[in-house]
Amino acid sequence: MSVASPADMEHYYQNCYPFPAIFSWLNRQNESKRNDLKDNCIRTREFAMAFRSGAYKRYNSVSTLPEFKEMVVKFNPDRFEIGAMYNKPPKDREILMKSELVAKSKELVFDIDMDDYDAFRTCCQGAQVCDKCWKFITLAIEVINVALKDDFGFHDMIWVYSGRRGAHCWCNDERAMQLTDMQRRNVLDYLNVIRDRSLSKRLALKRPYHPHLLRSLNMLKPYFMEFILEEQDPWRNDNDALKTLLPNLSDKNLTDALTKYWVSDEPNRSSLDKWNDIDEFASNLKFNSPQRRKDFMYRLKDWKEDIVLLILYPKLDIEVTRQLIHLLKAPFCIHPATGNVCVPIEPSTFTPDKAPKVSTILEEFNNNNSNDRSSKSLQPFIDYFQDHVTNFNNDFNKKRKLDSIEVKTEIKTETKVE
Repeated sequence: MSVASPADMEHYYQNCYPFPAIFSWLNRQNESKRNDLKDNCIRTREFAMAFRSGAYKRYNSVSTLPEFKEMVVKFNPDRFEIGAMYNKPPKDREILMKSELVAKSKELVFDIDMDDYDAFRTCCQGAQVCDKCWKFITLAIEVINVALKDDFGFHDMIWVYSGRRGAHCWCNDERAMQLTDMQRRNVLDYLNVIRDRSLSKRLALKRPYHPHLLRSLNMLKPYFMEFILEEQDPWRNDNDALKTLLPNLSDKNLTDALTKYWVSDEPNRSSLDKWNDIDEFASNLKFNSPQRRKDFMYRLKDWKEDIVLLILYPKLDIEVTRQLIHLLKAPFCIHPATGNVCVPIEPSTFTPDKAPKVSTILEEFNNNNSNDRSSKSLQPFIDYFQDHVTNFNNDFNKKRKLDSIEVKTEIKTETKVE
């Protein structure tokens, strides 16, 4: 059940939701070498409405900013979602043959959720999130950002808080927008290395690591000791340690010695102590030859590196990314369970407690008697988003101008050749 009433949501959409900024963000042109820049692209953008009753209305579209606001205020949804740009306005779907409406482009989007870290976070449970466990999301964002920039050459990304336990990435580069379903799946396969975060099976990543994985390991390793072993301490419970840490050590003597030590001799040792015990006990094992000892210590090092990646490397929601037709919740919507606004974030400084609540925003609006009815809680996030949109539009216009000059030059060259 939503924490915001229909009247609250209508008030929020009518008076507080930043429709101009969202409209400007979405209303960009599809680029082409031959200057095919006729339509404002929001005409062909799909919007979907999700209602408190569980109903879901797809294939809505608008042409103007007033129409955009009027649509959302009229429907007053629990949330609304943004989809692909089609070859025709989605609202005309009923008068078109099914094959005539084709998704053409959309932002490359990613979804990271705290659910995938529940086995290793001890500070919170269920829907709860705090500053400590939010570090899982912050580190995941950093890994994804670096890969998108360094490996794919994308630069225009913005992250949006999901409203409860995760974050969404919107990658707006024109190259990203034009990716086909197959290309999106390829990007996803490249990034989505960790598909099962269970320690019951060994991760067994190939050596040497792919450069992306090696870079990610070097980024994440410095946080493992303080954040996982000390703050989260997921293996303080001896049974949990026996079930998750020991099965993949590949040496029965080491496993038996550690089991006896943790259960009988020194129960309830911290995760940091247990992590160090593994190295200490391994160093005392007897081997038939120095080479066997060396090989085993290499395998142990590989195993520990795999665990760092297994726990801290981001796991992505496959369905969100892999298809053009998939929709994603619009920025600045309200999360129905928490009342939090899904605000665009600066990943390095944001924590969930900084997200404004719809109740606070409406109270601020109602208590402000001046002509400025903006919410002091929401406005910094609107400003941050507007700066992103302005920078994006400036870059887009510069590129469009350069492309136009390039096309004119090509035409002149072709004419001379003829």
